[in-house]
Amino acid sequence: MAVCARLCGVGPSRGCRRRQQRRGPAETAAADSEPDTDPEEERIEAGAAALAGAGGGRGAGPSPPPRCSLLELPPELLVEIFASLPGTDLPSLAQVCTKFRRILHTDTIWRRRCREEYGVCENLRKLDITGVSCRDVYAKRINPRVKSGRFMKILPDYEHMEYRDVYTCLLHRYRHILGLWQPDIGPYGGLLNVVVDGLFIIGWMYLPPHDPHVDDPMRFKPLFRVHLMERKSATVECMYGHRGPHNGHIQIVKKDEFSTKCNQTDHHRMSGGRQEEFRTWLREEWGRTLEDIFHEHMQELILMKFIYTSQYDNCLTYRRIYLPPSHPDDLIRPGLFKGTYGSHGLEIVMLSFHGKRARGTKITGDPNIPAGQQTVEIDLMHRIQLPDVESLRSFTELSRIVLGVREQVRQEQQRQESGAQDGEGHGPQSPREPQPGVELPAEKGGEPVDGEAVAEAAPAPEQPAQSGQGQPFVLPVGVSSRNEDYPRTCRMCFYGTGLIAGHGFTSPERTPGVFILFDEDRFGFIWLELKSFSLYSRVRATFRNAEAPSPQAFEEMLKNIQSLTS
Repeated sequence: MAVCARLCGVGPSRGCRRRQQRRGPAETAAADSEPDTDPEEERIEAGAAALAGAGGGRGAGPSPPPRCSLLELPPELLVEIFASLPGTDLPSLAQVCTKFRRILHTDTIWRRRCREEYGVCENLRKLDITGVSCRDVYAKRINPRVKSGRFMKILPDYEHMEYRDVYTCLLHRYRHILGLWQPDIGPYGGLLNVVVDGLFIIGWMYLPPHDPHVDDPMRFKPLFRVHLMERKSATVECMYGHRGPHNGHIQIVKKDEFSTKCNQTDHHRMSGGRQEEFRTWLREEWGRTLEDIFHEHMQELILMKFIYTSQYDNCLTYRRIYLPPSHPDDLIRPGLFKGTYGSHGLEIVMLSFHGKRARGTKITGDPNIPAGQQTVEIDLMHRIQLPDVESLRSFTELSRIVLGVREQVRQEQQRQESGAQDGEGHGPQSPREPQPGVELPAEKGGEPVDGEAVAEAAPAPEQPAQSGQGQPFVLPVGVSSRNEDYPRTCRMCFYGTGLIAGHGFTSPERTPGVFILFDEDRFGFIWLELKSFSLYSRVRATFRNAEAPSPQAFEEMLKNIQSLTS
């Protein structure tokens, strides 16, 4: 057994777990009083000694270095070693021997694991001394509207809690729900970020800023929290509504999916009935009252969203989403963006790059284009050279240019298909190259006439963006925009398509448009058929546990969230 222990790097140990399991308490005590010998061990050591003696007859060699057992190290050094191991390995280490098990009760080991693995920085014993009181931690992170009289009743008892309990019963148990999630709320979707916040696990619902202030920071509110009210007992509480935290439940359905349930939905109701609930929701969601919204269609959309979303009562199913992986040759850094969508308000879009194309996938959606669908697709192989500012003010001129590029893309696809059938390949143009100008018959608003050849003009000059300068940009007359405070210079433009559909995602179709890159954090899209402009601004938030394990996992995630609403 000592050989087994030494092979494990522990050294002689008379507390072998496997042997103890085969004995009773009396046999174990008797065995502990006997010398730790084993016939198999003696045979192996005798053979090793014989081999050493035979080797010494042929020539003396250096004596082997003395073996050192972990058991011989001082306890403070073992504490430092054990604290550097992953927390998931510590329970197995506790089964090696009694000494290790006693050392693993040292709370500093588990405190370090909580800090390094989950970012817990609070000191359970010194929250008041360090200048961050329990009251401030609760009031700032959980419920700013909580009344002082109810505070002491719902705050955990940190004085009698250990970091080992925090790690094993809270952090490790609920580690699978950390990260980014999309709730299943029909076409509307959402963005949930589950994080370790202090000594709580909190699910924050991220909301876009109020329409049309696309550059404002994101808003967020807590939907649920998990914490230890008592040792070895985690409590799940629903944070929805305006009457404080109440009893809730979390169930991990399967890998990358979990659900929440509120057990006291009466806490979601308000004394003034549904009208008061709607007015409160409208102020939080839109930052205004219904009287301030004069557009009748917009009022219908807002009322429809309230009725649809409020019926869930925070009983939701969530599916994991990942942030898009980035590559050095990406046009800009991929990620999450806030975008304007007309009467639907601001929505969250994920921009990702896929070789020669970029895609914008809706994380939040609307009854026309639901969450999970690809709202825009950018063809990075076809740059568009915009005309001068005066010519750009003409929507007819912009339509002529874009439709010309669309015709060129269609012809290239036909040549590639025919070339594939004939066994001949046609190499596409290199990406990021400005697309040659196109001369088209000026008929029917600049649309090409069927069967008529398309003549290419001389290549357009290099865009100023390549030399580090911006190109002047202005929206054509007649193109509507929710936000008139858009950038007046752009880096480059590309041909793209946007997805449009009727109410209920009926008759979806991709229509041509222009992708405008303003800077690293903002881009726009002109919907040609809708004569509308969407401005997108980057979500400036840091999300932990949101990286995809592989590019294949990210692609699979996109397919899954799209299939739910197709």
